[in-house]
Parts: sequence; C-alpha cells; structure tokens
Amino acid sequence: MSLNRKETAILRSIVVASDNDPNHPEFPANNPKFPATPTYRIAVPGFSNVWLKDESVNPTGTHKDRMAWEIIVTYRDFLLAKQRGQLKGVLPAMSIISSGSAAVAIQTQLRFYHLPNLKVLVDIHLNGHVAQTLKELGCEVYETDLSKRPLQWEEILALTHNPNGFDITSSEALDPTTRFYDWLAYEILNSSPDYCFVPFGTGNLYENILNINKREVTAKQPDPRFKGNVNILRTCNFFGATVNNPRLKQLLNSIHHIYPLSILTSVGLDYIVRLVIVA
Repeated sequence: MSLNRKETAILRSIVVASDNDPNHPEFPANNPKFPATPTYRIAVPGFSNVWLKDESVNPTGTHKDRMAWEIIVTYRDFLLAKQRGQLKGVLPAMSIISSGSAAVAIQTQLRFYHLPNLKVLVDIHLNGHVAQTLKELGCEVYETDLSKRPLQWEEILALTHNPNGFDITSSEALDPTTRFYDWLAYEILNSSPDYCFVPFGTGNLYENILNINKREVTAKQPDPRFKGNVNILRTCNFFGATVNNPRLKQLLNSIHHIYPLSILTSVGLDYIVRLVIVA
C-alpha cells in the first residue's frame, strides 16, 4: 500500500542520520550532535572531581526526550513498512502509563511530526495541573487507580481505548532496555565512572546503561560510539538510587531547581574517584 501525501511528508521529515555513527548522530533532531548534552564540572562538598551531565537542555527538559525521539523513529519504521505494503490502514496510536514527563516529551514530538496523539493512562491522584497540561498538548488522558495492581499491556490498551495500538510502558517490541537511551548510555560510559548512581524511575535508563556497559566490556568489536576505559567499567558499581529521608528529599528538590536531575553518575570520591552527576 502506498503512502498518502501527508504520510509521505511525515516520512521525509523524520531524518535519522545513523544508528550508531558518532560522526552522524541522530539526536536532537533539530541539531544532532554527540555528545548531545553538555557536561560541567561542579563543586560538591566532600567530593573533588564532580561533573554534571545536563539533560535539562533537551527539548522538554529531561532525558525522556531521548525516548520520545525513539518513538518517532518507530513511526518512521511503521511508515516504511506501510510503503512496502507490510502495514495496512491508519498508523497505530501509542499508549503509555505516565506521571507527566514521559508523556509530555513524547506528545511534544508526536505533535511536531503530525503523528497520532498519545493516549496516556494516569493515576487518579495525579496533580490536576499535570493532567490539564497533558490535555492541552493534545494527549488523550485516561484515569485509573494504579495502586491496585500492575497492569499488563492488554489492560493498558483497553483502559486507553486503543485496541489496535501499541503500549510503550511494557512493550518489548520497542526494545526499551537497549534502544531508548543508547546514545545517552554511551555519553555516560565514555566518562569511565567508578560509581554510577541512577535515580530509579521506570528503570529503562538504568537498564540501558547496564546492558550497554555489559555489551562493551565483553565486545570483540566495540560500538563506534564507545570511548570508555574497559578496565574501569568492568568494576564500575551501578546503583538504582532513591531516598526516603525527608531532609535528603528536600535537598534533592532544591538541587532540582538548579540541576533538574534525571540521573546521577558518579565517578569518584575524593581524589581517587571521579564523580559525574547526569541531570
């Protein structure tokens, strides 16, 4: 089945320079570069070699913009499949469980490329302002009590009235554990950390870093993007981090106003270890 005029225009607008060539990166779409975000050295009491990986410069201010771009690349694959006659009918819509940032990032990209609006399943206790923001961006918002039990992909699609669509939240088909944040993972690992603290949310970022580190420390032929020190990365300590202490939470919230934290990557304590904070 051939593409219609609108679909042809969308396909032409989605430009992917390469999958893994650091000289031809794919993100951000309007100005691709590798590394895509800057790293700054900052002063933190008790540490001597601290760096901030600043993901706040992304289009909507978080690392979720990288996942959003991969969703756009997925739609490019759909369009190519339709062009070859392997996909029929309208483009499928995407569903996701989100508390805000992922949905904002994805819907911003979907709207820019004139793709189907995102269907978002949110908790019934989600802040009303966040839900209204999602609706204003064009998301279709559905509410449920997410505290009752984990939901399977079929249930997510049913609750978002999307029987013929795709669920981003749990879909293995989208390869979230190695693809959503692969470029970011290489940017982090190329700093060769001794310790990597990843604020733990969905886990996709944490999984990407772990999987790509495992791939590179065992690879006979490294990925072209990889410039890290294999001997250091073999013994790197990776932590999925969160806090329960109210004072620490207050501290992190205050830091967030300066450095919107997406991930903390530390490469060192004192003069022996280097600390990198990826925000």
